[in-house]
Amino acid sequence: MSNSDSRINPRQLGTPRGIKAERGLYAAVPTSGDRKNRNKPARGKKKSIFEAYMSKEDVSAGLKRRELIQGPLRINPKKYHEAFIPSPDGTRDIFIDGVVARNRALNGDIVVVRLLPREQWKVIKPDGSDKETEATHESDVPEDMLGTCVPREVAKGDAKSPDVIIEAQFDDNDAEQGQDHLPDTLAHDIKKLSLDTAEKAGGMGAVHRTKQEEVPKVNDPRLLPDKFLQRTAKVVYILEKKHSRAATGFIKLLADKNSELFKKCAMFSPVDHRVPRAYVSLADCPSDFVARPEDYSNMLFICRIVDWKEDSNFASGYLAKSLGQAGEIEPETEGILTEYGVDFSDFSPEALECLPQSLPWVISPGEMAKRRDLRKECIFTIDPSTAKDLDDALSCKQLPDGNFEVGVHIADVSYFVLEETALDRVASERATSVYLVQKVIPMLPKLLCEELCSLNPMRDRLTFSVMWKVTPKGKILDEWFGRTVICSCAKLSYDHAQSMIENPGKVFSPEELPPVSPQHSVDEIQQAVLNLHRIAQHLRKQRFIDGALRLDQLKLSFTLDQESGMPQGCYIYQYRDSNKLVEEFMLLANMAVAHQIYRSFPEQALLRRHPPPQSKLLNDLMEFCHQVGLEIDFSSAGSLHKSLNETFGADKYSGARKEVLTNMFSRPMQMALYFCTGVLKDETLFRHYALNVPFYTHFTSPIRRYADVVVHRLLSASLGGSPIKMEKEAIQRQAEHCNDRKMASKRVQELSTDLFFAIFVRECGPLESEAMVMGVLNEAFDVLVLKFGVQKRIYCNALPLLGFHFQKVGRKPELTLMWEPESPEQESVSQEITIFTLVEVVLKSDGVPLKYSALLKRPSTEKSLGI
Repeated sequence: MSNSDSRINPRQLGTPRGIKAERGLYAAVPTSGDRKNRNKPARGKKKSIFEAYMSKEDVSAGLKRRELIQGPLRINPKKYHEAFIPSPDGTRDIFIDGVVARNRALNGDIVVVRLLPREQWKVIKPDGSDKETEATHESDVPEDMLGTCVPREVAKGDAKSPDVIIEAQFDDNDAEQGQDHLPDTLAHDIKKLSLDTAEKAGGMGAVHRTKQEEVPKVNDPRLLPDKFLQRTAKVVYILEKKHSRAATGFIKLLADKNSELFKKCAMFSPVDHRVPRAYVSLADCPSDFVARPEDYSNMLFICRIVDWKEDSNFASGYLAKSLGQAGEIEPETEGILTEYGVDFSDFSPEALECLPQSLPWVISPGEMAKRRDLRKECIFTIDPSTAKDLDDALSCKQLPDGNFEVGVHIADVSYFVLEETALDRVASERATSVYLVQKVIPMLPKLLCEELCSLNPMRDRLTFSVMWKVTPKGKILDEWFGRTVICSCAKLSYDHAQSMIENPGKVFSPEELPPVSPQHSVDEIQQAVLNLHRIAQHLRKQRFIDGALRLDQLKLSFTLDQESGMPQGCYIYQYRDSNKLVEEFMLLANMAVAHQIYRSFPEQALLRRHPPPQSKLLNDLMEFCHQVGLEIDFSSAGSLHKSLNETFGADKYSGARKEVLTNMFSRPMQMALYFCTGVLKDETLFRHYALNVPFYTHFTSPIRRYADVVVHRLLSASLGGSPIKMEKEAIQRQAEHCNDRKMASKRVQELSTDLFFAIFVRECGPLESEAMVMGVLNEAFDVLVLKFGVQKRIYCNALPLLGFHFQKVGRKPELTLMWEPESPEQESVSQEITIFTLVEVVLKSDGVPLKYSALLKRPSTEKSLGI
């Protein structure tokens, strides 16, 4: 940047200010929605703060008449007084402004709302000061997309996911998935960038508007068209309490020492500001808490909320457990698991009694006679090196006619988990294994998931197989489903398989590979891997020609100290040809089984659908891309994939720009969902948007997903096995429960990654990295930190600046930063921040447990790169 550019009139610059601390109070901090309740009494007088809920009958009648609207409540994690529910028609979310309007509902609850009168709707202001009224989605909400990676489900070694994308960052974000809402940092901006066209007063660039943005200068919502308004509502009923009502936090003495309550209660303050503060009995607190409250200032507790009365600012609860010191791995992890309702207790004696009792277990001759015996075939597993729950194996045999017999062999979990047993009830309730950075919370007891069901090498195992006759180019000529017995000849890691793919002519020595069954040679296994790789390449190429979409985001993995369990290092996980090989055949098996069970049971099939992107958010993104000069084709999943992969050249920064756009494109995507075909009548709704296929299901991971167990039972019944016991309504209920638990496990895994990364920054920081700007606000900007794949917001007022200035340059939002000189003889340096600017950042611990911030490094030479 030239020196002339640095001589901006300081009066045009925003002055750095201290960042306002987020208020963690739930009590009556009046928000615009709450100010209408000013006549509410001071605490102590027993008048209602909240409205009484409507009766079930009135709610039911109101929903039928469409006077009321229901949906999942999403509370802004950065501004707890702002909440939203999706609009049933896919347009702009409905805004619930203030704690009073939210009426004691918690994040994730299914609520019923009544729209407020039109004069109370919000006018969407098209200027840079537009407050964050829309969509700050925590990645808590939908997920499930293609190739998801950081910072979503957890990076871990043993979270294996064959269908999957990436060794399972979020355990089963299958390649199938499109991708969910981004963390709130980005959500805000896309909206802001698409609406934000007027300059701040005193700005120094021309104001550009598009026709659509010419909002009349009117503040009365009654006089404006709907497209300039955000509807507002209040909660009148909680249909389903999805939130666990458990929270982690700290206890404090009440402020008023003279009150009667002081002698009876303490105040529980949750770490998550979206959960209310709660009165807890002093009898639940440690015995010396009143005498020595300071000893407990950094001690984490779990509180379970039991009530929240209409006349109280605060909920009431009981202290369930003392976890330990904040900022330590195990207390924090237990808190996360409890908050999201993950059952990590030991399996009950009743459940364990359902397991084979006489060990070692062997397959009976009677069972062997019912199955196709594949034990002599060259079948092997490919998994992360640390995986213990091996639920899928592959085979590939060349036929005399030059074609191949390819097999996908999946652990036959339903043989051991019989319907309506105690073990089945536990598995259906858990619904999924949960993969944390340091451990797994399994869906099934260890004897099954690591031994009897796991396809360990040189062990006879019961499987369900899908086998195809395919041409060398991947054209399917024939298909077979059936129960089988296999004996895996080797447990390959992704690294082993990758080495075989990269060195096709190499002769591997025994030390370079895991033990191999004497019945098969290393050469035979390598040849099978190479043939599978070549077929997978054709399948993959055809999938994308046919219109599939994949959004690969950066995925963070950790190396842990074996003694302490602390993170020693972290790195971006590499998704390679060996991962793609496994993924293609898992997708193929899932699609084949989906067709088979739907053909056989059109009313009872458990499938997985992926709805198209949300129209409102997609339109915002299209407008944004237009503003920054990106021509992206949003007309279909396939065209979006093509645009993303063809927009960039091969220059040094194209990869970083692609990562930023991938994050943006994932924002409008919805969550993939399990459903029962008999309940959803319209077959067009069955489609999977990201995969661009009409039918899809989950069959390949029954050790860690209960949906797959149900699918195995359906497949068995379709082949003449036991008839299906579950009615379509029961299958739909189970599908919805699996959706809920998957969302919770995804969030838990994401928080586990966040926890370990925050500890890594605390222990090993400050950390420096290049980062790319993903969004620009008027006093801050968001970056994707390329080395670690994390997103952070950088606040101008946390930097040593003389000032800063927000403006529009053409259609792009831009911040100009004026850095303080490092010494008196130096001039101030100015730096322009706009979308796709490459910057240097430093991540450093804030001194508070698990809080870290991102700061911009002072520019020595400008490294800016706009499109």
